[in-house]
Amino acid sequence: MKILRLKDVIEKTGLARSTIYKYVCAGTFPKPIPLGGRSVGWVDAEVHRWITERIENRDIQNHPMNRNSVA
Repeated sequence: MKILRLKDVIEKTGLARSTIYKYVCAGTFPKPIPLGGRSVGWVDAEVHRWITERIENRDIQNHPMNRNSVA
């Protein structure tokens, strides 16, 4: 199991620090785990799953059967 630090999460997701914490507070992004002191990290597999879900949601929304067709 790999733990990502904030800079790695930012790099992996393309999100800003403030956006990551906003999503964590909203319950739409994985919560960090305490590493000791003021250090936190994210489980790589959870962040990867979050990214995969975004891709799947995009693909479902863009599927021809889900679009309103103009005939």
